[in-house]
Amino acid sequence: MQSVVLNSGLSGQLLATDLMIAELKTVITKQLIPIVRNIDAAGEYPRTFMHQVGAVGGFGQAVPIFYGGSGLGLKGSIQAIEAVAQECLSTGFIAWCQIACTWYIQNSENEYLKQNILPLIAKGERLAGTGLSNPMKHFAGIEKIALTAERCAGGYVLNGLLPWVSNVGPGHYFAVAAKMADAPEEAYLMAIVSDEFKGLSLRNDAHFIALEGSSTFSCGFKNVFVPDEFILAAPCEDYVACIRPGFILTQVGMGLGLVASCIELMKRANRRLHHVNCFLDDQVDDIEEDLQSLRAKTYALAEAITAKDSLGNTLLREVIQARIAASELSLRASNAAMLHGGARAYLQGSVAERKLRESYFVAIVTPALKHLKKMLYGMSEAGLN
Repeated sequence: MQSVVLNSGLSGQLLATDLMIAELKTVITKQLIPIVRNIDAAGEYPRTFMHQVGAVGGFGQAVPIFYGGSGLGLKGSIQAIEAVAQECLSTGFIAWCQIACTWYIQNSENEYLKQNILPLIAKGERLAGTGLSNPMKHFAGIEKIALTAERCAGGYVLNGLLPWVSNVGPGHYFAVAAKMADAPEEAYLMAIVSDEFKGLSLRNDAHFIALEGSSTFSCGFKNVFVPDEFILAAPCEDYVACIRPGFILTQVGMGLGLVASCIELMKRANRRLHHVNCFLDDQVDDIEEDLQSLRAKTYALAEAITAKDSLGNTLLREVIQARIAASELSLRASNAAMLHGGARAYLQGSVAERKLRESYFVAIVTPALKHLKKMLYGMSEAGLN
C-alpha cells in the first residue's frame, strides 16, 4: 500500500510539472519568441515575460508550498530554465537568476525572508538576481571579495563595488556576500538587498557579445544599511556549502536548452545538406545521445539534492562534472550547428550565429569552465572524493 501511495504521489508531481512546462511553452511562444531578436540585438529586457513565467509556476518549482511555491523540487526548476533557454539563452539565464534567489532564501533560516519576500519572488511578482559571482570566485581563490560589512545596531553596513550583477533593476531583489570587517576571524555574511536600500546604486557600464537583455549592472554600495531581517546567514560558510550544489546544478538547464536548440538547427540544415554534412565529425545522433545522457544525469542529481539523499563531496563532485559537461557540450553543439548550416549560418543575425555566441556564456558564467576544473583539482588535492 505504501508503494502505491508513493507511486501515486510521484505521478502527481510529474503531472504537475508537465502541466507547468506546457503552460510555460505557451507563454514562450506568445511572449518570448517574438522578441528574441530584439533581446539579442537591442538588449530588450523581457519584463512581462518574466512575470508570466512566475505566474505559471516556473520559478517556484523547488519552493515549499507554504512559501508560495509548488514544492516539487529542483528538477522542475531545471526543466523551466531548459525550456526558456532553448529559445533564448539570455532569458534562460535571468530565469536561472530568479530561481537561484529563491534557492538562497528557502535554504536560509531567516523566516522573515521566507514568509515575506520568497513568495513574491517565487510567483514572479518581484524580480530578483544573484550577486554571487564575485564571492564564489573569492571562495575558490580566484579574486578578492568586493564588499565589506560592519556590524551596527539592527543590522550591517555594506560598502564596495560589485561588478556585473544580472537580473537587477528598479525594485529587484538580489543576493550578495560580504566580508565581516569586525569579525575576530575571517568570516562572511550573505544578505538580500535591493536598489531601494539607501546608498545602493546601479550603473550599466558594460556591453556583451550576447546576454544583452539580462539587465546586468555594476552595483555600488556606499554605507548601505542592511537590516537583520534581510540577512541570509552570518557567518555564511556552512550556508554557502549547503546552497552550492543547487546553485551550480540549476545552471545546467541553460546548457540543456541551448544544446537542444542546436540539434534542431542541425536537423533543419540536414534537409538541404545532409549529403555533405555527413562528413562532419559531430553528427545529430552524437550530440543527441550526449544530451540525453547529460539530461538524465542532471535530473537524477536534482532529485538527490531535493531529497537531501547526500550533500557530501561525492554529490558536489558529480554536480561539478555535470556542469562541466554542460559547458563543453554547449560549445560542441553550437560549433556543429554552425558548420552544419554553412554559409547561411555565417550570415550576421542568423540563429546559429547567436547560438555560437550564447554557448560561450555557458562556459564563462560563474562558475566558469576553468573555475569548475579548478574546483575539481582542489577537491582531488585535498583528498575529497
